[in-house]
Amino acid sequence: MHIISVENLEKGFDGLGVLKGISFTLQKGEVLSIIGPSGSGKSTMLRCINQLETIDGGSISVCGDTMVTTNSQHMVQYAGKDTLKNVRLHCGMVFQNFNLFPHMNVLKNITEAQVFVLKKSKQEAEETARNLLKKMGLEEKALAYPCQLSGGQQQRVSIARALALKPEVLCFDEPTSALDPELTGEILNVIKSLAQEKMTMIVVTHEMAFARDISDRVIFMDDGQIVEEGKPLDLFNNPQNPRTKKFLNHFA
Repeated sequence: MHIISVENLEKGFDGLGVLKGISFTLQKGEVLSIIGPSGSGKSTMLRCINQLETIDGGSISVCGDTMVTTNSQHMVQYAGKDTLKNVRLHCGMVFQNFNLFPHMNVLKNITEAQVFVLKKSKQEAEETARNLLKKMGLEEKALAYPCQLSGGQQQRVSIARALALKPEVLCFDEPTSALDPELTGEILNVIKSLAQEKMTMIVVTHEMAFARDISDRVIFMDDGQIVEEGKPLDLFNNPQNPRTKKFLNHFA
């Protein structure tokens, strides 16, 4: 089953094309890593899927719901409010800079959306939050505020917050880029454990060894296009496109 289907996705800013006809699918239980140089459109693509940016052309479907299409007159048409809300609930997003609410403690950060979006009771939301914090090794930090946590701890809280809404797919936008090397391992281990649980994920990352080890499939993007995609060992050990080879040589 296609959890996500993207066809001919186009997006530009101020007349500059950032995404130029991107097409791919994501299967249930699959881990897809997106690699490529900075400015290649990786994060913009994730933001389009998560309705944080509007598209200029193409179509996106999530869990069988058509989020947006482009008609024969090249007019972009988004689905109705209810469909867009359903799509938003299907996709969880973990940002590079955590995006936690600084005025709320950890427990409140994780329960807030459960109560107001999923309409859970406060007790049920707190039970879910505490279970997730235990899973993240942070059960003792429930009443702490983001400023009292390390970067790695903040990112683990943001992952717990995303998981609390029970998304079908979890999108990571360079989840370790704001962390020092010592803390990076914490987050990579969390994502690895989610992969072992068959969580469907898209991971935009600059961690090449991690992408190779965790992924079912890897896409290499450059200049707003998919240059090459394939199984991790094939792409990393025997890239076919000269641009992919040049990029990966920097990490050899």
